[in-house]
Amino acid sequence: MLRLNCFIAVTDCSHRDTVIDAAKRLTEASLLQDGCIAYDVFTSATRPDVIMICETWRDNEALKAHSDSEVFATEVSAMQKYAKMKLETFEF
Repeated sequence: MLRLNCFIAVTDCSHRDTVIDAAKRLTEASLLQDGCIAYDVFTSATRPDVIMICETWRDNEALKAHSDSEVFATEVSAMQKYAKMKLETFEF
């Protein structure tokens, strides 16, 4: 299995809700994809500019299909307009 932590730093907090909405749409669609074990969005209790997507995938093939999906391209692009993203990946 693969665990990904995607840290999202909103560059202008006036667009925070836009970024969260895109993350929620991505989460909703991702949970329906084959091989998705878990997918959720978290916001920081202390920093309004910090959001994290935590996701777990069955294997690399499922993650690749997710990364190649239209919804991924659309929603990640929407988030990147107003935020910087950093990805950590763990295999277990």
